[in-house]
Amino acid sequence: MSTKKEHNAFHHALKVVDELCIGCTHCMKVCPTEAIRVRDGKAVIIGERCVDCGNCCKVCPVSAIVIEQDDFSEIFAYPVRIALVPSVLIGQFPSYIRTAEIFAGLRLLGFTHIFEIEKVVGIVQQGYDRFIDGYSGGKPVISSFCPAVLRLIQVRFPSLVGNLLRVKPPSDVAAIYCRRRMEEQGHTPGQIGIFYITPCATKVASIKSPVGEEHSPVNGVINMEYLYNRILQLIMNGELKEAQQESDHNEISEVEPGPSIPGTGKPTPEGVLWSLTRGESARQKGRALAVDGMANVNDFLERLEESGENYIDFLELRACDESCAGGVLISGNRFLTVERLNRRAAEIRQQGIVEGIDGSYDDQIYGLEVIHPRSVMALDENRQAAIRKMNQVADLLKVLPGIDCAACGSPTCRSLAEDIAQGKSGSMHCIFLQELFIRNGKLTAAETDSINEAIWGKERDYRSQNK
Repeated sequence: MSTKKEHNAFHHALKVVDELCIGCTHCMKVCPTEAIRVRDGKAVIIGERCVDCGNCCKVCPVSAIVIEQDDFSEIFAYPVRIALVPSVLIGQFPSYIRTAEIFAGLRLLGFTHIFEIEKVVGIVQQGYDRFIDGYSGGKPVISSFCPAVLRLIQVRFPSLVGNLLRVKPPSDVAAIYCRRRMEEQGHTPGQIGIFYITPCATKVASIKSPVGEEHSPVNGVINMEYLYNRILQLIMNGELKEAQQESDHNEISEVEPGPSIPGTGKPTPEGVLWSLTRGESARQKGRALAVDGMANVNDFLERLEESGENYIDFLELRACDESCAGGVLISGNRFLTVERLNRRAAEIRQQGIVEGIDGSYDDQIYGLEVIHPRSVMALDENRQAAIRKMNQVADLLKVLPGIDCAACGSPTCRSLAEDIAQGKSGSMHCIFLQELFIRNGKLTAAETDSINEAIWGKERDYRSQNK
């Protein structure tokens, strides 16, 4: 398990492959925390600002931004190998592929136990109810389900940290639950390896350096896209033909709970839908709102910080469009994934199945610690220096063009002004100011070429129109 503490630097799963990067600025323009610059013709990620939302990875036209995760072979270091399966993995497969086949594929690949995460949603909801009933802070209570949003609030909206719901997400609750059940069956902690199958980059980062926890209860993270393709290949090649004959009883082969905690079948309908947009908010008391997509989340948090919006009781925020169904490591179409999961939930509801895990929430086990702000947006830690730099930024914005063209290697004119105030860039990085200085005889074309080479690299021909 990860032992990194919250006050240490964020671990990051997103990496730039310089050999592939063409410095196109697509990634820089979609970053919600302005964590990317272009220098020497390559994208550079500012680690303390990055929240690993994966927006940059999604828009990169040359796949130069990659997600680092644990090697699959690491699961074999443990005799007991538990796969924590989110429902969105199941939802990606065509309807004719049964859950039994998917789980059989995971076993064939090496896992000894399969556990569908959403089975613990009942326990998680108990935690939500307890926290909200005892909450006396300002409205709304903000869900801590999405780790990218949680980090975004820490970094960009630190005044809202106190509104965060201090209950661990279902993946962590499932990991703790599974570990306890395995230990009850006589396995030692060192024998148990718990691996989360992730649809997103930020979950990789949050497991390596968790927020609100001393360490993650998960041992490793496996790329969902990799496993989806492996399982689909096994099925298409006929290697799981025997699994198609399995009975419904064996369809969910998972961690068997102790005799005092019944419920080992399918998750509840509410559990199946939990990781989708409105999955949480639909179950909360009072006025609840769901917002998905990082740009929408960013805009709403800005509004919330400015105006309060205190008529909302609960706020569900998800970084990806359609929530986890739209994660960067999802292979299937997100809309079809949502449709299949809605159909699955409806079928469970029609069958009258009430399962999930009938456990009790314990704040000491499933609750998050106090979550601290990690604002890196301030211009300087020294108050007087910060005020001087704010005034410098204001002066610079009066002369910068304000069109946010990103030709300077910074995402916006304001970010360039802030970079200049912090000594990380120069005013001549702006091509419009360059032209003004050339006309006034204060700068030569050769000098501008040298400046632009520092931003865009030497391989670009700045004078050629034959691109």
